[in-house]
Amino acid sequence: MGRIAIVTGGTRGIGAAISQKLQAMGMTVVANYAGNDEKAKAFEAATGIRAVKWDVGDHAACLAGCAQVEAEIGPIDVLVNNAGITRDATLLKMTYDMWDEVMRINLGGCFNMAKAVFPGMRERGWGRIVNIGSINGQGGQYGQVNYAAAKSGIHGFTKALAQEGAKFGVTVNALAPGYIDTDMVAAVPEDVLAKIVAKVPVGRLGQADEIARGVAFLCGEDAGFVTGSTLSINGGQHMY
Repeated sequence: MGRIAIVTGGTRGIGAAISQKLQAMGMTVVANYAGNDEKAKAFEAATGIRAVKWDVGDHAACLAGCAQVEAEIGPIDVLVNNAGITRDATLLKMTYDMWDEVMRINLGGCFNMAKAVFPGMRERGWGRIVNIGSINGQGGQYGQVNYAAAKSGIHGFTKALAQEGAKFGVTVNALAPGYIDTDMVAAVPEDVLAKIVAKVPVGRLGQADEIARGVAFLCGEDAGFVTGSTLSINGGQHMY
């Protein structure tokens, strides 16, 4: 049996592309999702990838969900923390609930899921954790103090946990996408989107599969010497 992977937010957009890419690598993939049952069922039917529902911002639900996956399928070898939401507003207009919900899911979800699977990876001497950050966590973005803070936190979380896992064969890396052609970006007003694309040196939005290929590399057997790193895939929009 190949490696077992779980991808949070794994039935739509970038997450769906990642789930299918890992499946193509020979992994048994479980795709976590939070809310859209209809799309999750359609994804499951189309791909054969099992979809499981829980809120990654709920610590107890993550522990229970991962325990159930391991009991029914086997030990989780690969975790991709992809689930995330936006609640955009300037600080003056942002409510505490808008701040808290983004931090709870986007950053708290990484802790909750890692807490569930990291001990087993460490004991078995092999594991891959990939956390999906963002270009806006690297460079900031107007009207996104919550999202930028959470994504920036993911990059720090990654570097710290990488140090805990390194000698046990568990790598922890981040991937920071730029603007990708997904439903989330499609919701941006056309005039605003045109301005965003104009700032991308390659002159276009990225594709979900381009992010998935980067994740696949970091999750592979040959990536054991890569840990604590952030792989930026953004068309040259942010370089440092």
